[in-house]
Amino acid sequence: MTIATDSERLRVNEQIRISPLRVVDDEGNQLGVIDREEAMRLADEKGLDLVEVAPNVRPPVCRLMDYSKHRYRQSKKRQHSTKSLAIKEIRLRPKTDVHDLEVKGRKAREFLQKGHKVLVNMLFRGREMAHVDFAQQNMKTLIEQLADVAKVESPPRMQGRRMNLMLAPLKAVAGTE
Repeated sequence: MTIATDSERLRVNEQIRISPLRVVDDEGNQLGVIDREEAMRLADEKGLDLVEVAPNVRPPVCRLMDYSKHRYRQSKKRQHSTKSLAIKEIRLRPKTDVHDLEVKGRKAREFLQKGHKVLVNMLFRGREMAHVDFAQQNMKTLIEQLADVAKVESPPRMQGRRMNLMLAPLKAVAGTE
């Protein structure tokens, strides 16, 4: 089920049944209150569509415009308004050294400051499964290192041979850039 947006609910050309209409031309000039047939004739002459932009007022306000161009612009505006944020992934191993952990932490900080979520993934191989407690300590160190820019969305937990941790940016930090 899709939700109709404002531009999809507008009545266009023959869908408009009410007469008279307050008509505005494509440059924004008011043409006054005229009957529907006259407005349709004007739209035809200019090669434009008659679009009902304010149906709840009496008489309804209609505008002469290229409706397909209007819908295209509205969809582009919607695409730009929705921020596309990805989940960035940082991969670690249980034997990751302190300095390497700091480097990965700095990279995670950059992602968080840009407003992205960060998935910290620690992969275990072979006998490393015996050292889960050491890996959890590394995860806690990383959480403490990023406490000023991130909150823990899902705590470190094992999923098969992986330990996952999801970090989300704090609102105050994400809004600065």
